Amino acid sequence: MFNKLNQTVSYDTEVTAFVEKGKMKKVTGVKIEDLYSLVEVYVDESSADKVTIKTDTGLSDTRDAAVFALGE
Repeated sequence: MFNKLNQTVSYDTEVTAFVEKGKMKKVTGVKIEDLYSLVEVYVDESSADKVTIKTDTGLSDTRDAAVFALGE
């Protein structure tokens, strides 16, 4: 769980993604709250302190990058 995100994130034994500069597309093996599969994560160059996540249902959310910090 990312404590600052207040959501449980689960990972399959295999996680895959196509990785580009500042972006991961076609992500598999990551679920949020057992409801949504994460399909895309990206950081806009104009606001590198923000991370946007998109789900398989088309929902997206932008959060401060600090909520994803390790050990937090």
